Amino acid sequence: MALAQLQTYTEEDYYNMPEDVRAELIDGQFYYMASPSRTHQRILGWLYATIYNYIQSKQGSCEVYPAPFAVKLFESDCSTIVEPDISVICDPGKLTDKGCTGAPDWIVEIISPSTASHDYVRKLKLYLDAGVKEYWIVDPSKKTIYAYHLEEAKFEVTSYTFRDKIKANLYDDLWIDFGELRL
Repeated sequence: MALAQLQTYTEEDYYNMPEDVRAELIDGQFYYMASPSRTHQRILGWLYATIYNYIQSKQGSCEVYPAPFAVKLFESDCSTIVEPDISVICDPGKLTDKGCTGAPDWIVEIISPSTASHDYVRKLKLYLDAGVKEYWIVDPSKKTIYAYHLEEAKFEVTSYTFRDKIKANLYDDLWIDFGELRL
């Protein structure tokens, strides 16, 4: 008896999805995402505003984008496009009308119960393989942040809580005080 074959999808399929459907394409498979919770959106807005205001105050060249924002991690791979909650891109050559092609410098994912293993395992490996310099996983239910930074082809991780002030490794003087986050 023959086994059923999984259909493999491409970048073209991703961009032809209806606009009201949220999904990521990883290794040719779609992973559908539920609408984010109010807490998720509050954290996203607060982090985005904090990072955006910092970049603007320094007249920095990096750009920050909140989801939905398409990131094609590997230029030659048409089977993987993710939508991180926050993407910071410092190389303007990676930005296109469709989003970003190549690894962002810093990615933040805010955990939703339905996507936790996806962000902690599958995307962690993808971001490491793509060369993302910094990856934060923010978990609202556990009130924790795992800050990964790329160190000689592997991620080093430090864990924090929502009471901590965290330095972004991408910048010399950006500290994000999660104690200021009012949920």
